[in-house]
Amino acid sequence: MATKKSIWVLFGILVISAWVLGSVIQAGAETMNYKFYTYAFKYESAPAGDVEGHTLGLSIRKGFYVFENGEVATVNTVSSSDLVKWSGPFIQYVTINFADGSTIIIKNQGTLGGKASDRTGEIIKGTGRFEGIKGTQSAKAKYLPVEKGEVEPKGYGEGTITYTLPSK
Repeated sequence: MATKKSIWVLFGILVISAWVLGSVIQAGAETMNYKFYTYAFKYESAPAGDVEGHTLGLSIRKGFYVFENGEVATVNTVSSSDLVKWSGPFIQYVTINFADGSTIIIKNQGTLGGKASDRTGEIIKGTGRFEGIKGTQSAKAKYLPVEKGEVEPKGYGEGTITYTLPSK
């Protein structure tokens, strides 16, 4: 009987400890909400040849993020895609360049669905005031119709970066 009671007490302490530690970790996380605007800088694609409209692509996009606090950063994105009639998966590396020279680099994965896309990613590196950053990003984008002379549509949307920085 005493052994069962000891196990329940130990289990209770473990559950409470996990709850307290989990709360402390979450409390330290910060978020940066932003709106973004991008345009195609370069786009190359090749037909896969298996079905009509199936292409493999490499894209370089540029643009900027406007954060809720009013800060503006330029963005360079390199993406690869596997699309059938402009729908399918993509992977991208996003470099966010802040005016003070700090950067955040994020690896995203997502799905393009014609005129919209969703993506989630992990922060892989930061420099300057973001040195040692860890966290995630999620975003949704919409695309305008392709205009004459454009190789890809302009995009706009919003997202959130959730992150922690090492203590100093």
